[in-house]
Amino acid sequence: MGMEIFVMVTWGIIFLVLIVKFFQSIRLVSTQTAHIVERLGRYHKTLEAGFHALIPFVDKVTFIQDLREEAIDVPPQECFTGDEVQVTVDGVIYMSVWDPVKASYGIVDYRYAAVQLAKTTTRSVIGTLDLDRTFEERDVISAKVVEVLDQAGQAWGTKVHRYEIKNITPPDTVRNAMEKQVSAERERRAILASSEGDKQSRINRSEGLKTELVNRSEGEMQRRINEAEGQAEEILAIAAATAESIEKIGGVINQEGGPESLKLQLSERYIKTLEKLEDTRIVLPGNVADYNSWLDNLKLDELVDIGEPKKTS
Repeated sequence: MGMEIFVMVTWGIIFLVLIVKFFQSIRLVSTQTAHIVERLGRYHKTLEAGFHALIPFVDKVTFIQDLREEAIDVPPQECFTGDEVQVTVDGVIYMSVWDPVKASYGIVDYRYAAVQLAKTTTRSVIGTLDLDRTFEERDVISAKVVEVLDQAGQAWGTKVHRYEIKNITPPDTVRNAMEKQVSAERERRAILASSEGDKQSRINRSEGLKTELVNRSEGEMQRRINEAEGQAEEILAIAAATAESIEKIGGVINQEGGPESLKLQLSERYIKTLEKLEDTRIVLPGNVADYNSWLDNLKLDELVDIGEPKKTS
């Protein structure tokens, strides 16, 4: 009776193991995942996305590789720059597996290896740069780390897409000195900006004054031109009036009784002029009261002779 129970238990265990192995031989592989299958201890094949059936007790899934890009943190480490300043640097590696077989058999842990290689490469690159260039040339450091990791990744079956430096932290003393330098540079720029603004303001004021002077001079020039044109027109009008009056006088002289009428008008104006000179002290000729002598000096008879047309015999 006891033997029968033992046999039944044994067969039950064997049956359960077969059931488990049967279910384990059925594999559903998800997208962007690769399963490495070994047959009797040796690499057999790589299972890609989909349904797969394995041979129980013969085939075994040894490694499962994720083919998606992943971010791996590089912990902070202390580095010395070219001018012997200690800084703390950390970063992030973005990489993915492109050959799951090499990633499984080429190295024990490619993530750990990538982190260590990134740290050593970062230390070597920073050691060739001064502190100021370390902050300015992060891209140079990242490019060098990516180049080194890509070379190693050829054997690991991995691809490094980029390496980003998160922080470069100098000591407190250096940080305080840098803050003072930045503050001094900010003040210098503020003073320079203020001086440039004052300079531009003076330039604008001088330009405005120059424009005002030019406008004034142009206005004065135009005023003088207008005055000159007005005076010219006045002179022309006076000349025209004078010529017209002379022409009328000539016409009057040529008429009958014209000379006597002209003498009469001149006599009236002479008398009025003498009346105005009662309270005025001026030097006059001795015969100024001799009207007939003064009138003869005008030689009106000659004007009459000139104005009269000559008779031809």
